[in-house]
Amino acid sequence: MVELARKPGISPAEYLEGEKVTKVRHQYVDGEVYAMAGGTKAHNEVAGNFYGLLRAHLRGTPCRVFIGDVKVHVAWDWRERFYYPDVVVGCEANDADPYAVEQPKLIVEVLSDSTERDDRSDKFYAYRRLPSLEEYVLVAQDVRRVEVYRRETGWDLEVYREEGRFNLRYLELELSIADVYEGVLAASRESFSAH
Repeated sequence: MVELARKPGISPAEYLEGEKVTKVRHQYVDGEVYAMAGGTKAHNEVAGNFYGLLRAHLRGTPCRVFIGDVKVHVAWDWRERFYYPDVVVGCEANDADPYAVEQPKLIVEVLSDSTERDDRSDKFYAYRRLPSLEEYVLVAQDVRRVEVYRRETGWDLEVYREEGRFNLRYLELELSIADVYEGVLAASRESFSAH
C-alpha cells in the first residue's frame, strides 16, 4: 500500500504552547494551524443558550459543560487534531487537561457560512473517532433547525424544526427549540417587520 507523503507542519506540542500565548484561537489539523474567524451575535446567543440549558441540567453531576474556549483533542493513526467546538460536555473525572476535553460525551456546533462545510464533514468524521462521544448536535443560527446525530443509531440524522422538542438521550435531557433560540430569531424578525 502506498503511503501518502505528509508535509511537515508544526507539532502538537508547539501548537499547544502557542495557543497559551496567542490572542487569536487556532484549530490544529494534522500539523496545520488555522485561525478562527469571529462569530455573529446570533451564533453567540444560540451557543450561549445551549450552554446555559446544559449547565443548569448538569449541576450536581460529574459532567461539565464548556463553551467556546476549550479544545477537543482527537487523534487516530498518524492524524492529530484540536478543535474548538461551540459547546462540549465531558463527564470523565480522569479528563484532567486544563485546556482540552479528551473524552467528550456531547459536542454542539453552531453552523455559520464559514464553518458549516467543515462541521458537517471533516470535524464530524474526526469527532466520530472519539470512542467517548455519544451525541453530535448541529444548530443553525439563521433558521430554527437542530440536527442530532447519535452513536447508538449509527450516526443517523434526526432533524428538529420550529417549535418542536428534542432529546439528548445520553444526558437524559429534553429541550425545546424555542429555548435554544430564545431571544435570537424572534428579535431579528421583529426588527425586520418594523421597517
